[in-house]
Amino acid sequence: MPRLFTGLEIPAEIAEVLALKRGALRGSRWIEASDYHITLRFLGDVEAEVAEALHESLAESRPRAAFAVTLDGLASFGGDRPRALLASVVPSTELSDLQAEHERIARRAGAAPEPRKFTPHVTLARLRREARAGDVAAYLSERGLFVPLTFRVDRIALFSARESTGGGPYVVEAAYPLG
Repeated sequence: MPRLFTGLEIPAEIAEVLALKRGALRGSRWIEASDYHITLRFLGDVEAEVAEALHESLAESRPRAAFAVTLDGLASFGGDRPRALLASVVPSTELSDLQAEHERIARRAGAAPEPRKFTPHVTLARLRREARAGDVAAYLSERGLFVPLTFRVDRIALFSARESTGGGPYVVEAAYPLG
């Protein structure tokens, strides 16, 4: 069974800048810069029929114009029990509409509905149990200066992931051009 998700690739020059945010933080497992992405729809382990239906629907989806995405800061998920460090994404109509379309396509292909609210981000590090909220807050305040990073999205990717914690390395199985 393939483990799949749809998403946006992060250009190498943006990934290099994000990788400079790495630092010493207890309990952190830093993501490889080549694996940075913005997930649109995570499907998880799916049957081959679902994967094929997803691919066909993505290939036939309505044409969309290329658009810009801006990363605007560092944050974390998990509050008092931090789970991840991330670069936040400025919300946009184009991104929200695209994610909603991917949700519809995934459901039509046979995937269960996604219960979580879409929060676009780039995961920079996954945090283990020993990561403490105070340490994460200190890390974020030390690296608080974040010059917004904008890039153009000209294709959507269907990624596969290894069956492991964190999933990487990620492989682009198919790409669907915009514009």
